[in-house]
Amino acid sequence: MIVLVPSYQPDHRLVDLLGDLSDQRVLVVDDGSGPGYQPWFDQAAQLGAVVVSHRVNRGKGQALRTGFAEIARRWPDESVVCADSDGQHTPADIAKVAEQLARSDADMVLGVRAFSGRVPWRSRIGNTLTAVLFKFATGLAVSDTQTGLRGYPARMLDWLGHIEGDRFEYELNALLAASRAQMTIDQVSIATVYLDDNASSHFRPLQDSWLIYRPLLKFCGSSLLGFAVDCAALAVLLATTGSLVVSVVGARLISATVNYSVNRRYVFESGREMPVRQTLGGYVTLAAILLAANLALMSLLTGALGAFWSKIATELTLVAISYAVQRSWVFAKRRVAGHQPGRERTRSQTESLTV
Repeated sequence: MIVLVPSYQPDHRLVDLLGDLSDQRVLVVDDGSGPGYQPWFDQAAQLGAVVVSHRVNRGKGQALRTGFAEIARRWPDESVVCADSDGQHTPADIAKVAEQLARSDADMVLGVRAFSGRVPWRSRIGNTLTAVLFKFATGLAVSDTQTGLRGYPARMLDWLGHIEGDRFEYELNALLAASRAQMTIDQVSIATVYLDDNASSHFRPLQDSWLIYRPLLKFCGSSLLGFAVDCAALAVLLATTGSLVVSVVGARLISATVNYSVNRRYVFESGREMPVRQTLGGYVTLAAILLAANLALMSLLTGALGAFWSKIATELTLVAISYAVQRSWVFAKRRVAGHQPGRERTRSQTESLTV
């Protein structure tokens, strides 16, 4: 097992961590920290770590990709545990993630924090919001989507090298990609450590929050777009035809075309990996079932609520079902070679949840 530590402008905590990991092989990536921080990396090398460097700062995501590529080159059959260099991840918790990785068949092991005690408000609120959005978007209950303590088996290194994102969004992108590929994610509890109110963090609240939430908003926004198109088309068709059946069917066909195109290209990003012939049949089947359900509910509710409010109630009922089926069936990508499909789940230590 290799411990991968991306580091930007570190202090004594990097050296302290490596001193506690003296029995482990460690790769440190200096993410363009500059000459003033070279003594810390020299000490890291003296403690036995392999140090590779970026000439300029390229972000945590790129530092992780650099580390994965170097590990695959030097130690091609070794699993990896990623840890931060700012003191948030203790040697005991790194060992917990490594042990879970060694004894399970998971594609990814997360060290998840409980966020109890003295936790900066921006971290507590940010993680809670992201976890809720992530659950809505993917169906997976990941309690700490932003943890940097993660374990990966050797087979995952090439896949990790193709995840997009140069900064803090990389780690959330990896979770989103894992959920689309129906990978298995284990979660183990770790300590929640914030030193000096997390003053050493290089996280930029506005810019990096946008990068993190953008893929989640993309997931959620497609459903809202389809809903808006459907409502607008229904209103126009009702006004011009006067027929509820014709209006509901026509509006659904228009919104389904828009929703399929947006989801295939931008949301599930399956355009290159999965041709239209591979996804269109499943989407049409789903759309036909949802159309029947939409028409039945609209017919049942319109007399009591009117067309507008019955449409709102109908869409709220069906949108979650539609998204879940598209995510897990229509646009589900192939799993990593050597894994069985259809096992999308997260596990908390010895408990497993099937989604």
